Amino acid sequence: MRSDDASRQADIFHRLHAGPGPLVLVNAWDAVSARVVERAGATAIGTTSAAMAWTLGYADGERMPAEELVAGCARICRVARVPVSVDIERGFGDSAQAVAGVAARLVGMGVAGINIEDGTVPGTSDLAPPEVLCARIAAIRRLDDRFFINARTDAYFVPWDDPAARFEEALRRARLYAEAGADGIFVPGMTHPEEIARLSDAVKLPLNVYAGYAGAPPAEALARAGARRISLGCGPLQSALGLVGRIAAEAFAQGRFGAMGEGMLSVGELNGLFATAP
Repeated sequence: MRSDDASRQADIFHRLHAGPGPLVLVNAWDAVSARVVERAGATAIGTTSAAMAWTLGYADGERMPAEELVAGCARICRVARVPVSVDIERGFGDSAQAVAGVAARLVGMGVAGINIEDGTVPGTSDLAPPEVLCARIAAIRRLDDRFFINARTDAYFVPWDDPAARFEEALRRARLYAEAGADGIFVPGMTHPEEIARLSDAVKLPLNVYAGYAGAPPAEALARAGARRISLGCGPLQSALGLVGRIAAEAFAQGRFGAMGEGMLSVGELNGLFATAP
């Protein structure tokens, strides 16, 4: 059962997809990254499964135990003051009921929504049957009618000989997921504005575009193409870890520490992020 505050956060999260500009999510992976992103102006926090897994010593791809995911999200929810959406990959369960159980725990802690994906058949590069994700979306939808379900298809992450057929498969899956109860559609890997515009026109749900890579178009260009949500995924952590590598290389090779001092937050600033946290 949602608290009144959690219900308000869910309503806010829905409204953020309605404009006037796209919702931009600089994805977080723990409590401090969530607060830093929020301090910079985030209107919502989206988690990134890959970054959460890496920081806990696991590879991406549901190798992180579900308990670790839930615990990490609880820490983010404890300090976040804006709506939180959680990336649950394929759902961290082997059945629709098990996946709904994970989602129920997130609903109970006040999470406003989730990303859930179809992915591939384990051990192959074949897309999982869309019926699997449809059943999981339907089971989650029965939990809460305001829980924002962002349905992701990995149609652009598997090999295709025919780009037109790839688009049509992404569109087919998007329509199936919408019918199952999804509130938004996410097609990472779709980068061409023409395709983004075609999909946005064909599926009357907010379209999420991934921009967590070097050379991604600016938000205004993606918005013109029809994107209503733009997420950076694990890109921020990849960038942060690149900086850590440069700091270490400079220290070891040169005995210098200049890279570390550029733009670093003070201890006071970081402590201040949690001054009012429970």
